[in-house]
Amino acid sequence: MSQSIASALRTQGNVVGALILRELHTRFGRANIGFLWIFGEPLLLAVAVGALHSAQHLPLTGSAKSVPFALAGYALFIMLRSMVSRAETLLEANRPLLNHRHVTLFDMLLARALLELGSTVAVLALLLPVAWLAGYADLPANPVMVLGATVLLGWFSFALSMLVMAGSHQSPLIGRLVHPLLYLSMPLSGAFFAMQWFSPGLQEILSWVPTVPMFELMRVGLFADYPADQAGLAYPLACTALLTLLGLAALRAVRPRIEIN
Repeated sequence: MSQSIASALRTQGNVVGALILRELHTRFGRANIGFLWIFGEPLLLAVAVGALHSAQHLPLTGSAKSVPFALAGYALFIMLRSMVSRAETLLEANRPLLNHRHVTLFDMLLARALLELGSTVAVLALLLPVAWLAGYADLPANPVMVLGATVLLGWFSFALSMLVMAGSHQSPLIGRLVHPLLYLSMPLSGAFFAMQWFSPGLQEILSWVPTVPMFELMRVGLFADYPADQAGLAYPLACTALLTLLGLAALRAVRPRIEIN
């Protein structure tokens, strides 16, 4: 039994690895900097946002600084946006691959999610030390917590992408709504505000948005004396686990309805 499970995991790992390589090639090609653009795209956007905040002093307590606050928040939101928004078109781009019995919808989404997560971690690992050397930031107080918050948001984004893929296949209207809803979610996501800025009543309302505690957790890892009151794990973990179960069920339900060319 254990050997069969190990063999299945190896096969699945090979499939996901091949899909990651295919995604890199089809999305970025070999021209110019090629697949390195997966780092360049969020890197340029995050640098631009960080530069805009370099002369600003946000109302943050303690050692928190505006540049790492903006860099990390925007980099993580780009990851969320990329995973969810591209889930709508992923099926059409990879439909012929479903002729291979080892390739599943889950594998396609997982490969893209791992690619986006890896690029986000790489961008943060590059930008935060550069900001520190330039004098705009301190080194993260707890890098493991920053990584954990990034992985948790990546898992949440992946779970949401499963629902988007299944829903957009069933209804084109869902696919058209994904992009505007993502932009409308920006002010509420927690990427660009700190909970300490608001009254206790508004904090209570915002704490129901699952991504808000994730961004707060990331800032607790970034800044040594950042308040951890709103950085709980139980609620975002429960929401992410529930979304994952719903996403898996949605993919299973929609798979027999997909016509393979």
